[in-house]
Amino acid sequence: MDRTYFENTIQDYLIALAIVIGGIILIKLLRPILKRKLSTIDNVYINYFLNIEAYAYPVVVVLLIYVALNWLTLPVKATTFLHYVFIVAFVFLLIRLISAAVRTAISSYLVEQDETGGKLKQVRGIILILNAILWTIGLIFLFDNLGFNVTAVLTGLGVGGIAIALAAQTILGDLFNYFVIFFDRPFELGDFIIVDDKLGTVDYIGLKTTRIRSLQGEQIVFSNTNLTNSRIHNYKKMLERRVLFKLGIVYNTDRQKLEKIPKLIKSIVEAQEDTRFDRAHFSAFGDFSLTVEVVYYVQSPDYNRYMDIQQRINISIHESFAQNGIEFAFPTYTIVIQNSNTSDGEKVNDYASVANNEG
Repeated sequence: MDRTYFENTIQDYLIALAIVIGGIILIKLLRPILKRKLSTIDNVYINYFLNIEAYAYPVVVVLLIYVALNWLTLPVKATTFLHYVFIVAFVFLLIRLISAAVRTAISSYLVEQDETGGKLKQVRGIILILNAILWTIGLIFLFDNLGFNVTAVLTGLGVGGIAIALAAQTILGDLFNYFVIFFDRPFELGDFIIVDDKLGTVDYIGLKTTRIRSLQGEQIVFSNTNLTNSRIHNYKKMLERRVLFKLGIVYNTDRQKLEKIPKLIKSIVEAQEDTRFDRAHFSAFGDFSLTVEVVYYVQSPDYNRYMDIQQRINISIHESFAQNGIEFAFPTYTIVIQNSNTSDGEKVNDYASVANNEG
């Protein structure tokens, strides 16, 4: 055991080998037991650890090998070479671990928020950007530890970064607004939105553009900056739809029938499913009609459902008004013509009613 080979005894070699093999065997034995025990505990941090422990295992193995090699006395060149190999392997595995940790954290957060698969697809863009940042930092750290002068490189990257930022302000603005859309969630995939005079269903949310599918079928492309700077009407969160409509009744309708109209409309609206009646009033004297204003709520955000209910209400109102002798008004104008004095000295006014139906 005391014999020396390459400045190390047989005992030193056995101890180094025991550190590596013994450590790996110990981890292999304890790992499934520990995972089985921890899987029975309902804790968010433990679940998070179980999701990333597969990426931590290679890091531990590399550290065991490094500790074992440090136990031995090696030539300077061999020590330097192994040091560089260890740094490269450790940085590579560490970046994989951090990337997996970030990816798992974001995915776990979205799952806890009961997000759909569409939102999880958007994570790929964020993970891509984070991976680029992590690998850039890792490579700089690696080159610095390998003995390269990274100060000049960082200075050049700083100047180049400013130039790129000035040249690509629009692209960077869209990229940052992508993060705003992702985290602030003014809309999501599948939402029906209205932006200015454009409306449709959100079809795709990318790093630079967001696309919606219009009712006519074509795809409308917006830049993310344009969307976040616009007023967006999002109908997904609408629990119920407020409906206001007006009816015009002829002026010669008697008072009894006029008082009866709100009650008729109330009974018609309340007879429909998924509706909540609010009010019905004789609200104004119009230019050519008595105006009745009606407000009710459809307890569903579905537009087709609303139109079906409104159609049944309109048909029922038309039928009920016909049964009660209530007439709808249409635009009518009365022209007064004043003639010159007649032979008997009296003035005669002729009234001619001219109906102008604008419908």
